[in-house]
Amino acid sequence: MTPAPGRIRKHSLVIAGHGTSVSLEAAFWDALREWAQERGMSVAALVAEVDAARGEANLSSALRVRLLEYFREKAAQIQ
Repeated sequence: MTPAPGRIRKHSLVIAGHGTSVSLEAAFWDALREWAQERGMSVAALVAEVDAARGEANLSSALRVRLLEYFREKAAQIQ
């Protein structure tokens, strides 16, 4: 059974050699997998990239915002 899109899911990842856990809604994990696949990279590598550029922002929040930006850019290219 597929989890509801709004249900929070926690995943453990290794980022820059350190283990961390990230909690995101299932829909955002799906979006991260799609974006990583399009870029030919792992989800962990993509999360590490966002992590390196996030500044003081919470990692989960930075991922949500960056995904929103990515899909807005993608939609603008279609128009």
